[in-house]
Amino acid sequence: GGAPGARLRGASPGIRHLGFVIVVAASAVLNTHRLAQNGYANIFYSAGDRSMLRSLHNFFFVSFDPGGLVSVDKPPLALWLQAASAKLFGFSPLSLLLPEAIAGVLAVAVLYIVLVRRLGTFAAFTAALAMAVFPSFVAVSRENSVDPVLILMLVLACAAGVRASESGRWRGLLASAVFVGLAFNTKTLAAYLVVPGIALAFLLCAPGTILRRLLQLAVAGLVMAVVSFAWIGFVDLTPAAKRPYVGSSTNNTELGLTFEYNGF
Repeated sequence: GGAPGARLRGASPGIRHLGFVIVVAASAVLNTHRLAQNGYANIFYSAGDRSMLRSLHNFFFVSFDPGGLVSVDKPPLALWLQAASAKLFGFSPLSLLLPEAIAGVLAVAVLYIVLVRRLGTFAAFTAALAMAVFPSFVAVSRENSVDPVLILMLVLACAAGVRASESGRWRGLLASAVFVGLAFNTKTLAAYLVVPGIALAFLLCAPGTILRRLLQLAVAGLVMAVVSFAWIGFVDLTPAAKRPYVGSSTNNTELGLTFEYNGF
């Protein structure tokens, strides 16, 4: 009868769609069932979310306290999503935890879509299911940490990078650079762990001359740097008296926080 992977690689659209529904539903149940029982989970981030609702100034600078004196020790993207959810649905455990739970489900869905088009239904199903039920992934998807948003951005970056490596087109590579930059604005240097793999895959596999590929990588690197450091640059260029102190830093700069406490 052949190996399962060989049989399912040419599976009908119905089978592929069924596999997608199963893994996404499994992830959704694991991430959201009785989610509110976890309370405010990470109280540090929850307090920051509450303070961010007090003013646009607090929101932009991810202030930990209502008075805007000290900022949270992470970049803003995941915290912005939590605060936006709290603004929309009211401040509650569920509104703070839901964005991470959804991000976890979306990461599983994207992984399935990327693999099913290239390796078939069996590979996509087993990989996405392994991700959906992985204990630490489920755990972080059920609290208000920044990791699920980081993982989603990195899966999207890898998906765009694979597409760029196949086509050699600018759009996929630049999209990958933007997603890495957004991941950087979620958990700083952790985002760059995927960059060597994406760059090497594009350099070795993408069509076009070597000079064209090197140029594309250079431009993508520039885009990644701009997206990565846009918010950090704005914060550090704002006079210290007009913004919160950068929490957990030793020199009141986001760059210091990035390369010290959250970095090397």
